[in-house]
Amino acid sequence: MIGGRSPMDGVDAAWLRMDRPTNPMIINGVFVLQTPCPLARLRTLFSRHFLAHARFRSVPVQETIGGSWLEDPYFDIEAHVGRTPLPRGAGQAELEALVGQLSNATLDPRRPLWRVDLVPHYGRGSAVIIRIHHCYADGIAMVGVIMGLTTAARDGTPTDPEPWPHPLAPDGGLTSWLLPAAHWLGQALPAGASLLETGLKWLGHPLEALGGARDAAAIATEMGRLLLLPDEPDSPLRGELGLTKRVAWAPPLPLAEVRTIAHALDCTINDVVLSVVAGALGRYLGELGRDTAGLALRAALPVNLRHDDAPPLGNRFGLALLDLPVGVAQPFERLHAVQQGMRTLKHSQQPAAVLATLAALGHLPATAQDLAVEALSKKATLVVSNVPGPREPLYLGGCRVSDMHFWVPQSGSVGLGVSILSYAGEVHFGLIADARLVPEPHRIVDAFGAEFERLLLLTLLGVATLS
Repeated sequence: MIGGRSPMDGVDAAWLRMDRPTNPMIINGVFVLQTPCPLARLRTLFSRHFLAHARFRSVPVQETIGGSWLEDPYFDIEAHVGRTPLPRGAGQAELEALVGQLSNATLDPRRPLWRVDLVPHYGRGSAVIIRIHHCYADGIAMVGVIMGLTTAARDGTPTDPEPWPHPLAPDGGLTSWLLPAAHWLGQALPAGASLLETGLKWLGHPLEALGGARDAAAIATEMGRLLLLPDEPDSPLRGELGLTKRVAWAPPLPLAEVRTIAHALDCTINDVVLSVVAGALGRYLGELGRDTAGLALRAALPVNLRHDDAPPLGNRFGLALLDLPVGVAQPFERLHAVQQGMRTLKHSQQPAAVLATLAALGHLPATAQDLAVEALSKKATLVVSNVPGPREPLYLGGCRVSDMHFWVPQSGSVGLGVSILSYAGEVHFGLIADARLVPEPHRIVDAFGAEFERLLLLTLLGVATLS
């Protein structure tokens, strides 16, 4: 039934095997369109431009060690791009509920692991929900691919991506970094260094330098620091996970106002939005009666490590852990704490160390990977992805995109994810959470705007006082 086998890169294989019933490794996205989009037009769009990437016509298959891509000779676009209606007049609450329901739905393992659902009646237009397994590409790559389906003009035509010379070939390995690192990975995994040696035999290509940490000693040091961090304690935002997700998003914030704060306080836009996230989480915990004084929650931040000449798909990112000062009530103090934490991370080799580890784990038996993922996931309470999007409005299938969100999956025991995406002069905040932990996600989402307004007001008052 399936033909055309190609080996899978170790990092991609690691993400393929990371699925859990409580945390499927699916990247979820939603586009809100101002006008209705016919299903036939959407199928044509994905057939012509999305499928130009051969990987999306292939089924990922787990193997004893590693994985493979198997081309599906009976690929059917109708099995991947379909219609999921809501009642006429449905609003944001109904769409959020649908996105949450689909985010934990299983994709058919007999087919390529991606699905697009058109919601034909949403407001005066429609909505498009996109789900893609993380093994195909990381969030940065997927946003680029999805944006490649859009145009800057209503009647524009997307540009076909140039075919990658070896679209299903492995991206290379981290051999030069990992061989000297057997001792520390062996200590981290009870399976021992012998499993690492076995896995390294499957790394058939030398690893490209990923920028930053280039010697094994730095990698070992960073992984040692990560593994020695205390686990995050159970809290209203961390605990036993269930099988249901909740999704919500906030009204967008003006990017110009975010930039004004960053300029006035001599910090970055990232610093501002992360401090807003910390403030919203602190406010939510306070409403639940939790004493947050001095409390910090670790956030895992995806960091792009992709080179300009890297393949357009695949996973090329690492993770950095940032302490979010949710227990700091004063907005300026909270922003300063975030700024200091981000400055420290800029000199950290954590992202490269995590990517190096995943490259090895993808070529080891699944039991070894499960132990490592579980250990690392205990070090964070949430995942926060922050992606700069296009500055100008976009059109998907001739329909203007008014709102968009992307959520990367949470791995292991992490049950909360925040999406930050700038688009067309606005900053869009979205939340995905395990329903057991956060049954009412809008209680957090609504706090994003409130915390931002508070920070903006204090900034403007401070500037006015100084002038």
